[in-house]
Amino acid sequence: MSLIDFGRRVLPRSGTRRLADWWQSLEHTFEKAGADDRVENDTRFRMTIVAGVFMLIFAVLMVGAVKAALFSGRVEEASGAPVLAVQRGDLTDRNGLLMATNLPHYRLVIVPAETVDRAFVREQVLSALPDMPQAGQRRLAQVLSGEDRGFIVGGLTAEQRQAVHDLALGGLYFEEEDARVYPLHDLGAHVIGFANQDGEGAAGFEAAFNDDIRNAGQAGGSVPLSIDLRVQGALENELEAVAADQQVIGAVGLVTNIRTGEVLAMASYPDFDPNQRGASPATSFINRAAGSVWEMGSTFKIFSIAAGLDSGVVQPNTVIDAAGGLRLGGRVINDFHAANRAMTVDEVFTHSSNIGTSRIAALMGGDVMQSYYDQFGLLDRLQIGLAESTAPLVPQRWDANTIASASFGHAIGVTPLQMAAAVGAIMNDGTYVPLTLRPVTDRARLQGRRVVSSETSRQMLRLMRLNVTDGSGRRADVDGFSVGGKTGTAEKYANGRPDRTRVVSSFVSVFPTEGPADQDRYLVLILLDEPRGSAQSGGGRTAGLTAAPAVGRVIRRIGPFLGVRRQRTGEPTAEHLAPVSEADAMTGAPR
Repeated sequence: MSLIDFGRRVLPRSGTRRLADWWQSLEHTFEKAGADDRVENDTRFRMTIVAGVFMLIFAVLMVGAVKAALFSGRVEEASGAPVLAVQRGDLTDRNGLLMATNLPHYRLVIVPAETVDRAFVREQVLSALPDMPQAGQRRLAQVLSGEDRGFIVGGLTAEQRQAVHDLALGGLYFEEEDARVYPLHDLGAHVIGFANQDGEGAAGFEAAFNDDIRNAGQAGGSVPLSIDLRVQGALENELEAVAADQQVIGAVGLVTNIRTGEVLAMASYPDFDPNQRGASPATSFINRAAGSVWEMGSTFKIFSIAAGLDSGVVQPNTVIDAAGGLRLGGRVINDFHAANRAMTVDEVFTHSSNIGTSRIAALMGGDVMQSYYDQFGLLDRLQIGLAESTAPLVPQRWDANTIASASFGHAIGVTPLQMAAAVGAIMNDGTYVPLTLRPVTDRARLQGRRVVSSETSRQMLRLMRLNVTDGSGRRADVDGFSVGGKTGTAEKYANGRPDRTRVVSSFVSVFPTEGPADQDRYLVLILLDEPRGSAQSGGGRTAGLTAAPAVGRVIRRIGPFLGVRRQRTGEPTAEHLAPVSEADAMTGAPR
């Protein structure tokens, strides 16, 4: 092959023409040198020129190959279309600890025409990737049954890629991609959520703030959450412990900063690992804090008593008749622990009297109570950005029966996040501050709406503390942290009637209850769906025996993280209480 023919193969037409002209000029020079009898010089000159040309050609080819390998900046889908790698910014907690990031992963594609034994290829690929999802297995069978190049599975780690590569089978190719990785696995899974294979947020924070996360990725930055991983870890640990002990079907845990509205921890049980979503049942993906509604039982007495005090229909020392049952139409409202006597409003709260609370609600009337519930954010969907957030179940008619039932947490269903926001508003000097999953950086400019007076807020903080020292929340107390709280135990319904064998137990607390109105206060809520009782709770299923002790353990662990100064008082607390007695287990604590 002449140099001209070689040039026609590797160079474009215009380049070939220039090469031919240059070579003919050299030939003319060589002919002239031969005519002058300079044969040896002519030969050496020819060899030097040819060697130089070949070196130049190979250098051009090498530069082109390196450029194609390192700087093409694209991968190809099974269809052959270019796909740019999707970048998402890292997610961190409020202290900068990593919660989600991107790591290089790989896509497996197969060209069936380049395989020899397709059945053998399928068998070997499955053996190298034993955890391949069912969808990937179906695509593998489908691609190998056809002739077109096809995508099999994405998100392969370097180790998984190597395992397939070591099979040494023809027709198997890998394309690099960015994959979302959650280094903490199931910790904070429901609040973080996850991104899909297309790099779009599909659940939780990943979906709620998808655009912000993508913009941060393009800028090489990160997006912080309001979550404190130390608090999140303690909450999840205690929630899982009590959930396992009580053999519940579901559970929720929340910790918020009442003053700023920041969600410091949010947990839903059971949970899942966003890195291995195919390994968890569908029920594990339910964010029960935002997406499930329950009748909360006696925790709703916080709202009814606060509304009664704020509207002026009662005072803390107002005497309410709680003797006997309260007959409304064809039903009779009774107390879980009947005192059969008149009570002050303080006693109605600490004894968790259904009768007393119903009478206070009747004094207010349906319009007033409904107006307060609306101001507390209990009648509309909570606006926190989560797609999982669901609307409450509210009464269609507010007649006398509905008013009475709603006053102690029946006939109305809300999410735990709604409950936390509403209780927080009453305890935050009476100001509703929306809950947020983003850290609040400018606390001086916090804005909210007033829902009750400062005086009502102080009275409710006092009642919450009184209920822990003298009422149903004693087992949540922690020496030195001035814990306040309220129990709630509600029967679930079956065939339109209460089922006493299935209950929802919850405890909502605030600490510290003492101190100036503008200081940081924290709310802790734990809800247990269908606790069964255990040796630890003496067989009892009510909130005072199940959820309240768990809240106390959470507070004991997170208080130091939050900078709450512990004041030792030496008072008897949950840390020093005797084990649950048989009588307590049989009757439970006030609801």
